[in-house]
Amino acid sequence: MCGIAGKLHLDGQQPVDSGLIDRMLAVIAHRGPDGTGKYFSGPVGLGHRRLAIIDLSTGDQPMTNENGTVWLVYNGEIYNFPELRKGLIDKGHKFHSTSDTEVIIHLYEEYGPECVRRLQGMFAFALWDDTAKRLLLARDRVGIKPLYYVNTGKALLFASEIKALLCDPTVQREVDPAIIHRFLSFLYLPGDQTLFRGIRKLEPGHYLVAQQGQTTCRPYWDLYFQPDGHHRDLDQTCEELRGLMTRTVREHMISDVPVGVLLSGGVDSTVVLSCAARETSKRISTFTIGFEGEEFDDERPFARLAAKQFGTDHHEITISAEEFSGFLPAYVRHMEEPVCEAPAIALYYVTKLARRHVTVVLSGEGGDEAFGGYQTYRNLLLLERIKRAAGPLKGLLGTGVGWFSGINGFGKFRKYAPLCNTPMPGYYYSRVGTPFSYFNSYRGELCTPDFQAGINDGSDARIVKQLFAQVDGQVPRQHPLNRMLYVDTKTWLPDDLLIKADKMTMANSLELRVPLLDHLMLEFAAKLPAHFKVKGWTTKRVLKEAFKGWIPREVLERRKTGLPVPLKRWMRDNLADCVRETLLSQRALGRGYFRKDAVEQLLRRNAVDGALMKEVFSLLTLEMWHAEFLDASQNQTN
Repeated sequence: MCGIAGKLHLDGQQPVDSGLIDRMLAVIAHRGPDGTGKYFSGPVGLGHRRLAIIDLSTGDQPMTNENGTVWLVYNGEIYNFPELRKGLIDKGHKFHSTSDTEVIIHLYEEYGPECVRRLQGMFAFALWDDTAKRLLLARDRVGIKPLYYVNTGKALLFASEIKALLCDPTVQREVDPAIIHRFLSFLYLPGDQTLFRGIRKLEPGHYLVAQQGQTTCRPYWDLYFQPDGHHRDLDQTCEELRGLMTRTVREHMISDVPVGVLLSGGVDSTVVLSCAARETSKRISTFTIGFEGEEFDDERPFARLAAKQFGTDHHEITISAEEFSGFLPAYVRHMEEPVCEAPAIALYYVTKLARRHVTVVLSGEGGDEAFGGYQTYRNLLLLERIKRAAGPLKGLLGTGVGWFSGINGFGKFRKYAPLCNTPMPGYYYSRVGTPFSYFNSYRGELCTPDFQAGINDGSDARIVKQLFAQVDGQVPRQHPLNRMLYVDTKTWLPDDLLIKADKMTMANSLELRVPLLDHLMLEFAAKLPAHFKVKGWTTKRVLKEAFKGWIPREVLERRKTGLPVPLKRWMRDNLADCVRETLLSQRALGRGYFRKDAVEQLLRRNAVDGALMKEVFSLLTLEMWHAEFLDASQNQTN
């Protein structure tokens, strides 16, 4: 795993300042502590920071072909590179290394920009074709590895992290108010825009070509939910899934350095561990995390069960509220976007532990999006069935659900009451369901008039409605589960979960691999009937059935919790003073976004039961983001 950065002057004449590339690489040095490299030719400059994983002796970058006409800087792993390499050798290509990096170069020589369609893996790369004077930027299908870029009108800059782009003084640090509102709606930033006006994310499954002063961005992959009639027998499908999972994990274990597993105690990571244990005779290192205090679902006992069954070298770490709050400024600095993702801080600490023992870890990230693991899927499918069955009486459903949620223990269903008379695209932003969140309900009270004036109403909802239209165009009468899985795979997964996974692991110079997000695995799952994934109260049905005899029964049957950071208690107790001082400071209120009395009301309401912890944490990270990326820069220039 590595970090890349570079610049292309669009006039094709002006050379790139080598000092700029040095500065860009310096701020992402944590992504690649094992080496650095640069390439300059006319209007282009490429930079690379290396974390050595494969071909430790001859895999340095930038890497070129035999005659020095194609140059590449690359971040990621290509898992089918051995077979691609063999095919290219058969076509007459000459290799000077055994790295997957060189495979991309020769594949480009053979197929041009469309070479990305043949790659299986996670990647973000920049390739310069000196003969055609063409720069190619590409990102993997799902968005496992990040790639940011900005077109200033005179130059195109790209990097693995935003902070590298900000090293160029021509890149403006201008905030877009509409994107702040988008963050408040989703609690992360779906789509290609960032909080910085002009700085964009290359979207998953896309490549960008810059040539003759023009830039063009094209998609090369999409996830198609078209059930395959072949997958009708559950037992046969389970057998196929076990074979595919085993093969995928085997490919993801290819490395010249030690490989471990992040073990959450859930089904997905335990399935990955079970396959990894079958593919190696070496003892595997596993890592998990817990939290001080009570009032949270402790996953460590389930992780220990799995570690014991598979004979791993198991390691645990426990973090406190003080450690959590102490890391918050660094969290914001590494994330670069104000994502409301408290488990990211826990991920930082557990991968910091893992880095003492291994350089690569596997995780179970993506199993929920592939096989329908979130309880929201189950609940909304049930709601849709009830709405259809109610027919003309569905207008009374909201009242009934509201009454039901008033029963002790069923309060969590209250959020579904307003959805009873609303078509699915109208409320399903992502699995968060935020159109009925606090921010949308109380926006008029929370936001100042000037801030509201800069908001484009309806633009956030259009993101998801367009995705619903895309998936609905694949087959007639698309199943509601497929619609939700498609939206989450295009938004929540790359723009929240995978951003967190990349930024926190790379902060520790650790490579994270996600077998369940291999595109072949996603395509396999997308072709399955919906009831193979969610049926009744059972989520991830086919995955659980396939590995029923492989992983501990206690893990298989446990209630899903996610990474249970005790944020509710910490935000009300340990962090309450810090949060209040930050959000009600003169500096924060002076930004002109929010009314003081409304922020105070939000904090008071959260202090009662912690029900608004995500909203409070979102405002906290937003303010800390401004302090890190705007205030600090202004102080340096004053």
